[in-house]
Amino acid sequence: MNNWLYKLERKYGEYAIPELTKFVILTYVAGYVLQMMGVANNVSFDPYLILQGQVWRIFSWILVPPFTLGPLIIITLFFYYWVGTSLERTWGDFRFNLYMLSGFLFTVVGAFIIYGIGLYLGYQPSHMGELISYEVSTYYVSLTLILAFAASYPDMVIRVYFLFPIPIKWLAFLDAGLIVVDFYFSKWYGRGIIVVSLLNFLLFYFSTKSSISINPKERNRRRKFRKEMNKAKSKGWTPVYAGRDAMINRELNLAKHTCAVCGRTDVTNPELEFRYCSKCNGNYEYCSEHLYTHEHVQSVK
Repeated sequence: MNNWLYKLERKYGEYAIPELTKFVILTYVAGYVLQMMGVANNVSFDPYLILQGQVWRIFSWILVPPFTLGPLIIITLFFYYWVGTSLERTWGDFRFNLYMLSGFLFTVVGAFIIYGIGLYLGYQPSHMGELISYEVSTYYVSLTLILAFAASYPDMVIRVYFLFPIPIKWLAFLDAGLIVVDFYFSKWYGRGIIVVSLLNFLLFYFSTKSSISINPKERNRRRKFRKEMNKAKSKGWTPVYAGRDAMINRELNLAKHTCAVCGRTDVTNPELEFRYCSKCNGNYEYCSEHLYTHEHVQSVK
């Protein structure tokens, strides 16, 4: 996590909404109720009607579900809940709040800019507002959850319907393909909505690229570091060793957090988050990359 995110969290972290994913899923449920009642159009995003005084549409559009309700959608919602809560536990409440809320904010601001461009090009205000209302939904913001999860855990494998193992990066490629297809077949205003809906992921990716772009050489270095860290730990970390051991000794004594898998610390990698695993038998701490991918320790030797 970059310094600017740390500063924001220190200043505004207390205002973060815990378990935000649960509320996002509840908005989908409420949206399907409104859809069945036939009043979903009364809460959709329409910049023309917003400027006419229907200001609730600035917020209520997140209630409009992007899919038609069906058995597959229910399974999809459970999957989104799992992805969202996993990211929430890994990043913390504030960062996940910032990711989701920035996605919604970019969509709203971008939609108004696109509306203004349409008026400049000669579109009728009411017609342009109606065109945008068909494009604005939480669909692309939801897709960015899969992209963010895959960027955080590129090697994770999930089981579809609890049976078929699929690497999460394959789902990310599928999502990216769907976005590219939608972009190709959309009108100019639809393409604009797609771009602004993806800005939160682009901001996340480039802000944390150093922690999610790990080449084989770096992985090998971390494995060696872990072995030497265990060697230093067995010696108590107190003596000052020569060469590499001395560096490990200094790092371990200065660091407050150390990943039990890769050996990275808050000193060597200040952009990472570190959390203890409640399922491990003992006080084992892991970085955000390995918190949900490590093998749980069942006994302490």
